[in-house]
Amino acid sequence: MSWFQTASLIAATLTTGLMAGLFAAFSYAVMPGLSRADDRSFIQSMQGINVAIINGWFMLCFMGAIAFAGLAAVLHFRGDGRPALPWIIAGLVLYLVMFIITSAVNVPLNNQLVAAGDVSKISDLAAVRAQFEAKWVTWNIVRTIASTGAFGCFIWALIQHGRSLAG
Repeated sequence: MSWFQTASLIAATLTTGLMAGLFAAFSYAVMPGLSRADDRSFIQSMQGINVAIINGWFMLCFMGAIAFAGLAAVLHFRGDGRPALPWIIAGLVLYLVMFIITSAVNVPLNNQLVAAGDVSKISDLAAVRAQFEAKWVTWNIVRTIASTGAFGCFIWALIQHGRSLAG
């Protein structure tokens, strides 16, 4: 049982860490870089990113973190796994906060940007950008904080799990 506990917790930690890193990179590098671009380049770049990001690796991490964390919580519910359980639950809750923000705010904004159509046919690029950028950036920072918090919780859960195995 401890092998499955360990494996599920490592998988939850890795996938959550990868998502936290992705959102953080958007917060401190991608969006600040794109903020310097003209409206046409900004919209075209974000439209391209929104298409490219939906791939197997992204989905494995984005959805897998929930599955791995849920499995880790179930497997740590009894016995020597109990010390890690509160941290696993906290990490799962924080990750779900990020998931909800992504689903309720960032994805609809991405879809709105895609629906604006080809940049060569958008009559008011500045308006399209204004409806997207500030809100998307703000909520990306919030989901970065939530997913980074989840990552930290899973790291601490791993430490607690290791201590319970050693003790």
